[in-house]
Amino acid sequence: MISKAGLGSRTEARRWIHAGRATVNGRRIENPDHWVDLERDQVRFDGKPLKAVARVYVLLHKPTGYLTTYKDPDGRPTVYALLKDVGTFVSPVGRLDLETSGLLLLTNDTQLAERVTNPESHVPKTYLVTASRALADGELEQLRRGVELNDGLTRPAQVARAAGAENQVLLTITEGRNRQVRRMIEALGATVEALARTRIGSIAAESLPVGAWRHLSASEVDSLRMKPRKKGSTT
Repeated sequence: MISKAGLGSRTEARRWIHAGRATVNGRRIENPDHWVDLERDQVRFDGKPLKAVARVYVLLHKPTGYLTTYKDPDGRPTVYALLKDVGTFVSPVGRLDLETSGLLLLTNDTQLAERVTNPESHVPKTYLVTASRALADGELEQLRRGVELNDGLTRPAQVARAAGAENQVLLTITEGRNRQVRRMIEALGATVEALARTRIGSIAAESLPVGAWRHLSASEVDSLRMKPRKKGSTT
């Protein structure tokens, strides 16, 4: 509840509760897993009533070399070093690995985050893939049909050759398995030399510089909440 109110990450919230900073109905609670009835219980943090903060939706153009985590025990830079003046804690919606750049959504709206990351929502994510070699037409067709990975067959992807180098393709998927795009390319006998996420749903990088962030517009947030149209639908 403390994390969802936008005060900090779940890890931080657990530490604060262990430190005795939260009370429920006037009684100090040091068990982070204590059950709370949102309609009946009065929860306070540092003596003040716990209130949900305004929903915030941030789009970051992540550079390579940054971890999608709050803190790193090895001291490597994280995406939070790039988020200045957001005003509240926001959590990453999905992850981009250390060597992947591109669009990363962060928010304190847990329901929207669940929708975007849930494979059943079919929210598409598009990546610009620079492979170690040019992929043959037959290999692109394999990606469109689905590729067998060690955790199962992937969903059919949308694939198109990019306008840049001959070894670049635009790959759109509706899943979010760990390192999925890299593993799909590796399943074809190639490797990924560079990877950038260029689009989340209908939201594109456009003029957002690498390392910069901006708030999503209301229409962009609404677009992420919309259910995808079924094929053949006219409404």
